[in-house]
Formats: sequence, structure tokens, C-alpha cells
Amino acid sequence: MKAIFIHAKYKGKIDLEKININELPKKIGVVTTTQFLESAEKITAYLKKNGKQVFVDKIKQRNPGQLLGCDVDAALKIQNGIEAFLYIGSGNFHPLGIAFRTDKNIFCFNPVSGAFFLFDRKEAERYKRNKKANYVKFMHANKIGIMVSIKPGQYSYKKALEIKKKLIEMNKECFMFVFDTLDANEMRNFPFIDFWVNTACPRIADDKDKKNIIDMQELELSFNNFNTAC
Repeated sequence: MKAIFIHAKYKGKIDLEKININELPKKIGVVTTTQFLESAEKITAYLKKNGKQVFVDKIKQRNPGQLLGCDVDAALKIQNGIEAFLYIGSGNFHPLGIAFRTDKNIFCFNPVSGAFFLFDRKEAERYKRNKKANYVKFMHANKIGIMVSIKPGQYSYKKALEIKKKLIEMNKECFMFVFDTLDANEMRNFPFIDFWVNTACPRIADDKDKKNIIDMQELELSFNNFNTAC
């Protein structure tokens, strides 16, 4: 079955004066989501008009500056040449992903609400602590559910089989679960699972509705520790 992806674009008015230009440093990297790509162009022009050096780039995504939940490469590529980021969008999900991977300040501007603020990096520190605690819980789990998505771009069945083999070597009992769209309610139908391994979008584990999940990338540390112990 073919999939058609339609970009939903924000067409509302933008109050550029809500952006506190004086708080922004000279060199600013602009990142956004697909809804606000056109808004980002207007905001970039506004920043340049007010004497800012604006940096925008891309790696995997189609458009410069575009972020996905699991891909902040547009931010990583420009981090060395800037003093801070300006994230154009809503919520803290994407700024958190950037903060976890860089040490730059992140200013946020929501074109819809007009909210402008500096992202609190304490959230990133809490995120890191939660990841460490989650890893410890995983190491003590016995029955592991390995989640495999059949969505394009997220299908990692071969990787899931490799993970299953290594987890069995760690004396864990493994079960494979294949799905299209992940529903947290469906996970509750399998109460015997102590912990889940996610092989799909790497930020599924950040969803507060989904408990006891570790991403396959995080397991590399677990496997290394196991091999060292052996």
C-alpha cells in the first residue's frame, strides 16, 4: 500500500514583535517542524533585518531546519557555529530532543500563541536522570517485549532479531510484537511483560503514557556491559 504524506502548514498571522530580539545572541540557529516551515522563512528574514546571523541547514530531512521527533540532525549540523537555537513551534518535545544532544541554549517561539521563552535546561537534566533509572529497571527485568513497527522508515525487524538473540544470552525471556500504529492501551493487554524494547521511532519511550520502555540504541550500553562481564 502506498502512503501519501501531506504537509499541514500554518496559515495564521505571526506577530513578529513577540520575539524579544534583545534576548537573542548574534549567531542564532533556526529549527522548526513541518507545520511552520513557511513561518520560519518570515522569522528568519525578520532576524536578519535586526542584525542577527542566522544559520539553517539539513541532513536527512527534505527542508533546511526541519525537525522530526526522532531526528534533530538539522540542529546538530549547525551547533558549532552558533550561540543559541531558536525553535519555532509548540510544546517542549522537540526542544528537549535538542537539549539532550547539545549544550546550547534554546529559545522557543510559538507562532500560534505568540509565546516566547528560554527553554529550561533542567528538563533535559531530569530527562537524563530518568533515562539512567529506566536502564537500571530494564537490567532487572526478565520478560521482555520487543516492539517492531511496520511503518515505512521505522521497520527494523532484522535489528529486532539481533536484539532478541543477545537478550536471550542475557537470560531474558523475549516476545516479539509487530504493529503499525502503537497504542499504549494495547500494551496493557500484556501484563506479563516486565519491560519493552522499542525498535521503532526512538522517542516513543519519551511518551509519558508508555511505561517501561527502552530504545534499541540504549541497549548498546547493556550489551557492552554484558560482553565485558563475560
